[in-house]
Amino acid sequence: MDVLFWAIVRPQHRGGAPVPTPPRSPARHDRPPHPPRRTPRPAPAPRPRAAMAPAGQEGVGAERSRSRAATGGGRAAGRRRPGPPPRPPRRWGNPRWAMRTATTVSVLVLAAAGIGHAVVSSLNGGIDRVDPFKDMKNRPEPGHGMNVLLVGTDGRDRITPEERTAYRLGGAPCHCTDTMMIVHLSEDRGRASVVSLPRDSYAVVPSRRDPGTGRLLPAHPVKINAAYAEGGPQLTVRTVEHMTGVKIDHYLEVDFTSFMKTVDVLGGVEICTPSRLTDAYTGLDLSAGRHRLGGGEALQYVRSRHIDGAADLGRMQRQQRFLASLISEATSSGVLLNPVKFAGLTRTVLGSVRADGDLGPREMLDLGRAMRGFSPSSSEFATVPIRAAGLPVKGLGETVRWDGAKARELFDAIREDRPLSPAAGPRQVRVVEVAPQGIRVQVDNGTATPGLARRVDTALRSTGFRTTGTPRTAKEHDVRRTVILYDPHWNRSARSLAAALPGSELRAAPGRGAVLKVIAGSDFREVTRVRTKTAGAGGTDTVRGDQVACT
Repeated sequence: MDVLFWAIVRPQHRGGAPVPTPPRSPARHDRPPHPPRRTPRPAPAPRPRAAMAPAGQEGVGAERSRSRAATGGGRAAGRRRPGPPPRPPRRWGNPRWAMRTATTVSVLVLAAAGIGHAVVSSLNGGIDRVDPFKDMKNRPEPGHGMNVLLVGTDGRDRITPEERTAYRLGGAPCHCTDTMMIVHLSEDRGRASVVSLPRDSYAVVPSRRDPGTGRLLPAHPVKINAAYAEGGPQLTVRTVEHMTGVKIDHYLEVDFTSFMKTVDVLGGVEICTPSRLTDAYTGLDLSAGRHRLGGGEALQYVRSRHIDGAADLGRMQRQQRFLASLISEATSSGVLLNPVKFAGLTRTVLGSVRADGDLGPREMLDLGRAMRGFSPSSSEFATVPIRAAGLPVKGLGETVRWDGAKARELFDAIREDRPLSPAAGPRQVRVVEVAPQGIRVQVDNGTATPGLARRVDTALRSTGFRTTGTPRTAKEHDVRRTVILYDPHWNRSARSLAAALPGSELRAAPGRGAVLKVIAGSDFREVTRVRTKTAGAGGTDTVRGDQVACT
């Protein structure tokens, strides 16, 4: 047992250095007395003396004896060499207590190492790997921190028939990206910045070689979500880097199934909504207030695009709210502090996603340890600044055009590892439910004043509203109070537009559709700037996680 103890606790010397031998056991008279045994062992029978082996057949024992004699050990032929003087016995306290302590610690360490190795090994084997950076050239210069391209696809191959029915997932997939975000983790892992890229953003995919034929494919315009359908993860990364100037370090692809599993392993995520949300396409129906959403309901919430006229821009805001609540759930529930829970979360996430070869369980575990002090206020969310939405392009349909100057400022902050804080000071604006970029407006002149409709159209467009750009003359020419005609299905958009036109009258017009009509009256003076609660007050719409998560 003493040998086992020292084998566990002594340091392991490397590089050929001698390993210290354990001290001899203390003399029997120095050991603590043992209580007498109830049944003493019988004395062993005397062994018979072995016979001498014939000459030339001494055996292994004889060879060992000769070896000891040759090296100075044992009894040499002739004279006996004197040994060293006996040392006084050394006391070791309670060797049994030390033995038990060392054994317990060793078992715990070995068990923990074994479990960690098993978890990491099993996770590495379960990740579906992709190589989005293969043969990529002329990439942006690396910045500080870590940039992850998070892509949500509409893949539904692993959806069960019950889930297809319950969550309205029966349509055919487009094999494109449904959601695209750049997640930036600061160098010190103290801040996460999430930038949403609208799926209908006008983009230009770089020229490339067709992997099958080797033919050079020229650069051409697309909606950014179509890059995935054309060239998979690799063309998606190249397009995003070309558009943003931000070097992507890791790629993570999530489909419907992996999203639902991640939410379920956390026990659901709580979201808050100030008004009822309904979408006939996804089946979403949430009353105003707080709701804890499971995986399927959460998928309905982040997919819904037909709640109001905000369409995809409104959906991105809900996705940002959801991510803020997800971070709040993960940090407040202690998942990042509990190795077992975090390993379970990591297993769920990485076991059902596609990732690049360098993003694995060890990186996830390292990030989890580094982000243990995270809170919702440690995260910030932004959408690429938009110059125009719903801009028609031949062959592509309606597209979203970025504001070039503001977008450069945003991505410069990402590269330089700076917070996405607004550069400008706060301005007086009214908070509304729907972002103006998601509201389509037709302006008519209801007075005899020439050019009034054009002036209102220009003012609304400069504030962010999606006006048609073709003002008209109304049938009435004596309208005093400005009127907003709207379909009741877009009532939230109508209220947001009314906030930008103080004193205007809201008038329901069932069946009108998504385009709201403004009949400008003689009371019109100016357009008031508006923004959503999730938008910042400066040049870039930025919000912290604690401002949008349930509190």
